[in-house]
Amino acid sequence: MSETYQPSLSSNKPFPIATKPFAPDDEAALREALKRCSPSTFEAAVQFRKTGNPEHMPAVVIGVIERFVEPDLRSKLKDADDDLRLIEDLGIDSLTMMEIVILVEDVLQLSINNDELRNLRTVGDVKTFIDCKIRGLPLPRPTKFLPIEHIGSVMPVQPPFLFLNEASVSSTGANGKYKITGKEFFLQGHFKDNPIMPASIMLEALGQLAVLFLLEGATTEPGKAIGANTIFFTGCEGVRAHRMCKPGDILTLSIKSKRMKMPLATFEGAIRVGQEKAVIAEDITLTFAYVEAAVEPSAVNGTAQPAADSDANPPLRVAINA
Repeated sequence: MSETYQPSLSSNKPFPIATKPFAPDDEAALREALKRCSPSTFEAAVQFRKTGNPEHMPAVVIGVIERFVEPDLRSKLKDADDDLRLIEDLGIDSLTMMEIVILVEDVLQLSINNDELRNLRTVGDVKTFIDCKIRGLPLPRPTKFLPIEHIGSVMPVQPPFLFLNEASVSSTGANGKYKITGKEFFLQGHFKDNPIMPASIMLEALGQLAVLFLLEGATTEPGKAIGANTIFFTGCEGVRAHRMCKPGDILTLSIKSKRMKMPLATFEGAIRVGQEKAVIAEDITLTFAYVEAAVEPSAVNGTAQPAADSDANPPLRVAINA
């Protein structure tokens, strides 16, 4: 099939547009395939098939996922949260995932190998994966899910000033969660008889998530790593606080990489409580430096040997209140 190329609105990468016309029979078949999806899903699919523009792809993917999610869980997809986990948050098992993939293949006219699905764990993973398939781009590294033990072992910031209970890191950004327990030291004086999470601390939490991205997700020069003790805050712009956050609230944090050129990395960040916006920051800028990458432990008799200082930073164990 011959292709023409036009620039995407969200990327400087070209996207292919099939020269085959979108006939009335194609529209009828598409309507039948999406008959249990929302009208907006069908309209987005039609526009994609007519233009090939990936801008319509997220609405199609979200609509197809919604079709297979239990009704009481569909509200979670309202804001198309990229951090939603397919299994844990949406109850999508492997068989249901195959049904989703088959329908997406049919609607978007893609071919997806089953082996490519094993690293898709979140809604964002699915959208990024399909976007790369459409554009013919290399698939990104899979999202890494980091428990508190791992976060504490790599972060230069430690309790009681560590405001991440869990996190996930992809090639473009990171997501995390923090539950305000009410026992935080700063709540003793902020405010009297009315404990409220300071906005400055919420920005600190976003900054910590950006630090975690630099340590766990950022692409570095060959043989180099970003030094944990070289990362420092330099600036924050476009900050808006939309909601007071109090003990019992679970903060959902997200950062996306905007620019990264040593020694500066800039991110946009946001915090939500449920579906409500709490804080947004248009630009969070950190400074960093490269260090020599650690050498992997050598294997002896087929068994990897720990480094000599492996006990210098034992994994952090933190009990998270339910």
